[in-house]
Amino acid sequence: MFRKVNKVHFVGIGGIGMSGIAELLLNLGFKVSGSDLTDSEIIENLKSKGAEISNKHHVDNINNCEVVVYSSAVPNDNLELMEAVQKNIPIIKRAEMLGELVALKQTSIAIGGTHGKTSTSSMIGALLTKGNLDPTLIVGGLVQNLDTNSKLGEGDLIVVEADEYDKSFLQIKPTIAIITNIEKEHMDCYENLDDLLSSFVQFANSVPFYGALIACIDSPEVQNILPLVKRPVITYGLSLQAEISAKNIRFNQAETIFSLYRNNKNVGEVTLNVPGKHNVLNSLAAAAIGFEMGLNIENIIAGLKSYGGVRRRFEIKGIINDIMVVDDYAHHPTEVSATLQAARDGWNRRIIAVFQPHLFSRTKDFYKEFAAAFMDSDVLIITDIYPAREVPIKGINGELVYNSAKSIGHKDVHYVPNLEDIELCLDGLVKSNDMVITIGAGTIWRYGQSYFDHLKNIEIST
Repeated sequence: MFRKVNKVHFVGIGGIGMSGIAELLLNLGFKVSGSDLTDSEIIENLKSKGAEISNKHHVDNINNCEVVVYSSAVPNDNLELMEAVQKNIPIIKRAEMLGELVALKQTSIAIGGTHGKTSTSSMIGALLTKGNLDPTLIVGGLVQNLDTNSKLGEGDLIVVEADEYDKSFLQIKPTIAIITNIEKEHMDCYENLDDLLSSFVQFANSVPFYGALIACIDSPEVQNILPLVKRPVITYGLSLQAEISAKNIRFNQAETIFSLYRNNKNVGEVTLNVPGKHNVLNSLAAAAIGFEMGLNIENIIAGLKSYGGVRRRFEIKGIINDIMVVDDYAHHPTEVSATLQAARDGWNRRIIAVFQPHLFSRTKDFYKEFAAAFMDSDVLIITDIYPAREVPIKGINGELVYNSAKSIGHKDVHYVPNLEDIELCLDGLVKSNDMVITIGAGTIWRYGQSYFDHLKNIEIST
């Protein structure tokens, strides 16, 4: 007889990856507790579902729990982790717990890649739901259709986001793996690019012989690993060589329309209610899953159209005084380029980008690339770095991006280190028919929201 576990404690439960697992366990009938240093909408949601959550880390928080779950961002000297060791309470990483949950369902779909994991996972969830397959879903963002990042479905499918940070995606053994793209990222966790690529190969080959890898052939590094993949491969992309592809792509504000092709045959017209070429690629991965699951084309098209987006992925706050305010999670140069291109393709507005760099290490590695990506903004405001889990690196700050952008010819760039000064800076810059986009994975979204509220009370020059 198996030992029964009733109560699970999460250290850092407010994290987007941790909270999804915690909510799923609550829905499965487990007692859940947790700790986090900051309050949030996510934490309030978990409390409303029965989770006991403390706003500080303390040894008493793990009383009566039988398993402690922690993320890679939690240091080894955390009080609760050390207490769990003293009490011989099993402690497991978030990725290991996710790997255990994947085994609960007959068919599992894991989405990996440098960019687009959350949007692709959410699209797949919407598509499978529309196809009456009622999937379980655990993703790294708040899905607009669900207003949460976790859903317990009745069907035999589970869809999860597989993060390459700390090689955590190697804990998951999915039935179907998706790789959206591969670029240098999280290199603090890898020896070099070859180590990163070999990890993606291992992820791809972790599927069973009857499973498959669905891969974006547009990504050069994905092309490089495909010869090493020993499982069935289905390709998607805008390349002529892709099995699932899109042609005749049109953009109109937040709406994207294209012709869906399968093996060079036009199978239907797709309408997405999200902007950008990157979302076309995400939808092709979702369509490939639909075909693999045996859905008819009508269900696939309807499922893609039903997708309402993810919070902080080109999230349109609204338009006030003919000023459009958007918030986006982009924190890598490629993601920044995709966000700005989506704005250019869909709207005819002057773009004011407000960027909060995320992580000292990422800024050090990519400040020149960030500067180049932001050349597609009309006006650029750079704030100081959101450190997240990192300690400062001497000489690394937001001014690096500012100086680099200025040196390569950006004509209207501003360095505003203090986030509290953004509103005043914007007031002096914004004009009618502008689009203000707050960009970054840190706290910048709060200032986008506060500026949107502020716009209701000011007059805008034309």
